[in-house]
Amino acid sequence: MTSSMLPSPSARDPDRARRTFVAVLGFAIARWRMHPGLLAWTLGGVLVATLSDVLTPLLAGRLVDDVAHAAAEGRHDAMVMIAGLAALGLAGVLGRRASYRGITHLNSRVMENIMTGAFARVQRFSSEWHANNFAGSTVRQITRGTWAMDTLGDTIMLLLLPEALVLVVTTFVLGLHWLVMGLLLAAGSVALVALSVVLTLQYVAPASRLANSWDTRMGAALADAVTCNAVVKASGAEQREDAHLAWIVGRWRQRTVRSWLRGTNSANLQALAALLMRIGMIAAVVVLWTYGRANAGDVAYVLTMMFVVQGYLRDIGQQISIVQRSVNEMDELVSLFARPPGVVDAPGAPALHVTQGHIRFEHVGFGYVGQGRAPLFADLTLDIPAGSRVGLVGPSGSGKTTLTKLLQRLYDVRAGRITIDGTDIATVTQASVRSSIAIVPQEPLLFHRSLRDNIAYGRPDATMDEIMQAARLANAADFIERLPQGYATMVGERGVKLSGGERQRIAIARAFLSNARILVMDEATSSLDSQSELLVQQAMERLMAGRTVLVIAHRLSTVVGLDRIIVFRHGQVCEDGTHEALMARPDGLYHRLFALQSGEAASA
Repeated sequence: MTSSMLPSPSARDPDRARRTFVAVLGFAIARWRMHPGLLAWTLGGVLVATLSDVLTPLLAGRLVDDVAHAAAEGRHDAMVMIAGLAALGLAGVLGRRASYRGITHLNSRVMENIMTGAFARVQRFSSEWHANNFAGSTVRQITRGTWAMDTLGDTIMLLLLPEALVLVVTTFVLGLHWLVMGLLLAAGSVALVALSVVLTLQYVAPASRLANSWDTRMGAALADAVTCNAVVKASGAEQREDAHLAWIVGRWRQRTVRSWLRGTNSANLQALAALLMRIGMIAAVVVLWTYGRANAGDVAYVLTMMFVVQGYLRDIGQQISIVQRSVNEMDELVSLFARPPGVVDAPGAPALHVTQGHIRFEHVGFGYVGQGRAPLFADLTLDIPAGSRVGLVGPSGSGKTTLTKLLQRLYDVRAGRITIDGTDIATVTQASVRSSIAIVPQEPLLFHRSLRDNIAYGRPDATMDEIMQAARLANAADFIERLPQGYATMVGERGVKLSGGERQRIAIARAFLSNARILVMDEATSSLDSQSELLVQQAMERLMAGRTVLVIAHRLSTVVGLDRIIVFRHGQVCEDGTHEALMARPDGLYHRLFALQSGEAASA
């Protein structure tokens, strides 16, 4: 099993619970405050319902006192007390209805904002981040955290907040009548809450966090295997993948069962503590009655009050556990929001307007974070005139692909600058830079959408005539029109319903439609059959006309006819010239690479 599939050390760190708790609650409060009207509606309903419950024991005690002394003292206001109880009951019902409706709308708005916000942030993380994280794991973090926000809102506003109000108001009322009773309730409540918090944070939370960590990895393993199902089938490895997932699910089950059992143990201890507090309060009021300091109405009040308080406190431990579990489930989501995007636009940055496509790398320095080695580029300077066709050649890791990623501003340079038509790309918006560059990758990625949508992805407002013209220029129109649904055909996840050559031609059609002045091509014919390669090469020749073109070359035969070839070695430009000029240097790297590939082709 790879290290990426193991729980992180932070998942086993009990001290992290407090920091996480504060961070997640701060995140939740900030989201609730974004909707002040709905928040006020919800809290107002909670306040009305809670005060109704707190006042009910007072009227109940008064009613018992009236009934007990009505004959002797001629008091006949019991019906008034009954009417008051009915009014409080109705107010409680209406208050709860208001709070439930309010929390429903509030939670749905907050969940919507979180889902769209998390998606927007993940979309803007660096390519390096996406390369180092499972897509399935990321999706699981977002969906699990979003639903946990719903649970957190319900538990805090509809359960814990009313419990806090009941305890405060009841303690105050008891303290006015009997200071000792008020102090006893306050001490018991504080002790019960403290016990619940300690058990939750120190006993339940670490196990819950570890279980969530394995839940994330289970989602990652599922997505990884499903995405690579073609490889699984080709290798006949279904049983091996079954066993791999079963191993992970087994670990997840063990951690989850331990988390659940700890939650049960914690709830049992808290229930026992609540029982002791209730018995203590009832015993105290009976003692007061024995000494004549409380009457029958007072005893009835305390008994009714304790039933109300007990109803609120009965599940306080479980509710605190639910809050902590929600916090754990939101931990990774909140971390996504806390992580800064890989590349940030300057405030008020304008859009880039490309008219010629002249590219310059001026004293550029760059290195990948965390690789622990010297920067890949140090003082790199290149001038690529508008309209030139340039091949980028060199061994793996020499910097060819990194150069094009820096040009797209997928990363910001550490030194120097990159300009297009004289404009530093760091001073304009990323979106405008990337929309000015058409990309034809070695392995095109298509959305599970229609062919029309995939071709028009860079220009969603394109007309159908423009889409069809782009397809014709890309030699894609013939195979599209043979399909039963034509341009409305769904291509499958990542375009699996199409052959490699068909996917390449769709990518080229997309580039034609974008009509960008700069084109980056990553050896688009390296894995195609002869017929598909011919069609793709014809389309590529049409696409390159009149554009500034960068071709990442793996097979050197594809760059022979280009205007210029730049040879990289360890991030440095070691050779630069036409094919003929470079071949005239028998001791050069390009000459050796070309001869090596030519020899391999001849022997094949």
